[in-house]
Amino acid sequence: MDALLIAADTALRTLFASPAAAEASPARQVQEQDELSPEDKRLSGALMRVNHVGEVCAQALYVAQACVTRDAALRRDLMQAAREETDHLAWTRERLDALGSRPSLLNPLWFGGAFAIGLAAARVSDRTSLGFVAETERQVSQHLQGHLKRLPAQDRASRAVVARMQADEERHATKAQAAGALTLPLPARWLMRAAARVMTTTAHYV
Repeated sequence: MDALLIAADTALRTLFASPAAAEASPARQVQEQDELSPEDKRLSGALMRVNHVGEVCAQALYVAQACVTRDAALRRDLMQAAREETDHLAWTRERLDALGSRPSLLNPLWFGGAFAIGLAAARVSDRTSLGFVAETERQVSQHLQGHLKRLPAQDRASRAVVARMQADEERHATKAQAAGALTLPLPARWLMRAAARVMTTTAHYV
């Protein structure tokens, strides 16, 4: 029952509440030099919407896995990672607002799908769950690196947020690996990449 209440609370806060970050956004430390053109705003908004979707999914994944594991230490680690991802969720939402853009209209779908995947991975074993975390975070880091190449050079605020997020995701992947993450088979990694491609392509527009 406690796990169900935690999952329901996370879903409601992620999808319908304004996320509160424990740490101020890296964007606030950046002084904008030039006003972004309408085209640059649209591009940055689309890319940050995709990144916001990634953080919606991260909340679902970590909480689902924490609800299943019986390892108290692992549960604490997963919930700590979820809290750090809440900062990312807040930062990306802040950038969306600043750019005059909006979150994905399909966020409930993304959350539900990620939650189901997290539950499935966690039910196999804790090592599989950690392996899924490590592989997910590695793929997210690569995705964020691609966004750093695509974001307009003038949008220093969004670039600061994405750079910090990438560093955090790499740290999460390293921590999961050190905790005994199982290396996922190649077909599973391919499937994850394919699913992520569908999600990011759709969220770019919707």
